Amino acid sequence: MPGAPDVFDFDDYRAFLRAHYAHKKASGRGFSLRVFSRLAGLTSSNYLKLVMDGDRNLGAEAAERFASACGLEASRASYFVELVALQQAKTQPERERAYEHLRSHRRFRQAHPLDDEYAAYHAHWYVPAVRELAARKDFEADPKWIAARLMPAITSRQATRALKVLRELGLLVEDKGKLRQAHALVKTPDKPLSHHVVRFHRVMMERAAEALDLVPREQREIASLTLCLSDRQLRALKAELAQLRGELLRKYGAEADAKRVVQLNLHMFPLSIEE
Repeated sequence: MPGAPDVFDFDDYRAFLRAHYAHKKASGRGFSLRVFSRLAGLTSSNYLKLVMDGDRNLGAEAAERFASACGLEASRASYFVELVALQQAKTQPERERAYEHLRSHRRFRQAHPLDDEYAAYHAHWYVPAVRELAARKDFEADPKWIAARLMPAITSRQATRALKVLRELGLLVEDKGKLRQAHALVKTPDKPLSHHVVRFHRVMMERAAEALDLVPREQREIASLTLCLSDRQLRALKAELAQLRGELLRKYGAEADAKRVVQLNLHMFPLSIEE
């Protein structure tokens, strides 16, 4: 029988709870939802299932109780509590604080070696923009040349920083004395720890708002729809938007005469509560 799941291998606390529960059930020692509730000091025998299914969240005190009920001690218990805090943070400052606490665990850094790379790539809006600018045939790896072509303008120091990050990540490589893109596309992670991607989206929404004033109407397309949907329609629309992103990437890859870097944001979010 496989060993007990290690919480440090998880970046989703609900996934860890499901793995822990499955392992304990398979061990044949009479483990049940009721037993877990007793260990956690809970009055509801079904609360663990509700949390595992995503129907309930954990507060800070409950997270500590769950860690204890799972037999977690010291750094593992602390990691679990901080993972809960990150996933349930409601504001970006809360996410940043929780993430820094997770980063303090050596085992976390070992288990997520690419996380620093994702964070560096999304740390500033202009880093992905410089990467796309490198698709131009006349691209120059000169900070002054780059800074003069982005909107809003950046400094030469910021352009230098972007080039350094892109080189270190292997996203820009030397080719016949010039820098070029190593890959046509960069896929960003979609997982609970991707708070830096959330930060990137937030900044790009701010760029979109600024474009209303800074960019001529004929060079931008910013519009909106307000719809009333069933649950089925909402799921279908979300899936269709995801499919559309893929189609746009395939259709509008950089051509030989590409010159303009653009940002395309697709937004869909509810304006009424779920009932």
